[in-house]
Amino acid sequence: MFPGQGSQSKGMGADLFERFGDWTVTADAILGYSIRELCVNDPQDELVRTEFTQPALFVVNAMSYRARLESGGRSPEFVAGHSLGEYNALAAAAVFDFETGLRLVQKRGEIMGRVRGGGMAAVIGLDPAKIEMVLADSEDGRRLDVANFNTQEQTVIAGPQDALAAVKPAFMTAGARAYIPLNVSAPFHSRYMRDAQEEFAALLRTVRFHPPVINVLSNVTGRPYDRDTNVVRDTLAQQIGHSVRWLDSMRYLLEQPDPDFEEVGPGNVLSKLLAQIKKKR
Repeated sequence: MFPGQGSQSKGMGADLFERFGDWTVTADAILGYSIRELCVNDPQDELVRTEFTQPALFVVNAMSYRARLESGGRSPEFVAGHSLGEYNALAAAAVFDFETGLRLVQKRGEIMGRVRGGGMAAVIGLDPAKIEMVLADSEDGRRLDVANFNTQEQTVIAGPQDALAAVKPAFMTAGARAYIPLNVSAPFHSRYMRDAQEEFAALLRTVRFHPPVINVLSNVTGRPYDRDTNVVRDTLAQQIGHSVRWLDSMRYLLEQPDPDFEEVGPGNVLSKLLAQIKKKR
């Protein structure tokens, strides 16, 4: 499992940049700045900005996975990534190489970082079906989308700020334990990202993809990607403007014989989500 935005932290990857100097040099050349300086010292407080967060996490995730393999870790049967992390999952499955993945993520971060207006909020303590019912019951709610199905009791919604504020009482009345506005610059993974999605889709059509050599779980479907590279490309393009179905992905993996999970990258956000999913299940 490869983490996405929210798992970044100052100091991440400190032991990896010298070890994998070839990728560090490549990243610096592509990005136009020192990836080590950004991740380890973050002197300009840029790690919280989408256009910097995404390439930084991609590089650290990729180096962490490379270190895992070089230390004798066996190749997994399945890989999954949360939002940005899905690009590391696809790279691990040889759909594209490190350099191609970093260029894609850099552009993705730039496009998404230009979107302004709107926001996101986490609803805690209600199952996803109940959340969708609350949204469907009001005009403000119908202006919002589910951005992340994270666990049975943690769902993130996205849309205009006034609509996010207006629906809070309805969620609390429905029994939510908490309603937490998120510190983000835009309503990611919602209908309001469709222009960004179309722009990024045009870029993806210029990139050569290869059939995945490992099963990759798709955020859009919660199921493994098709091996048809055109389907992979189209599905990946949809990810920006559609819900991240992490809960469905984990449920699918938990149905496999004797599954063993490992989070590869900074932090343990996905491991905590998985523990919540297992407990509720």
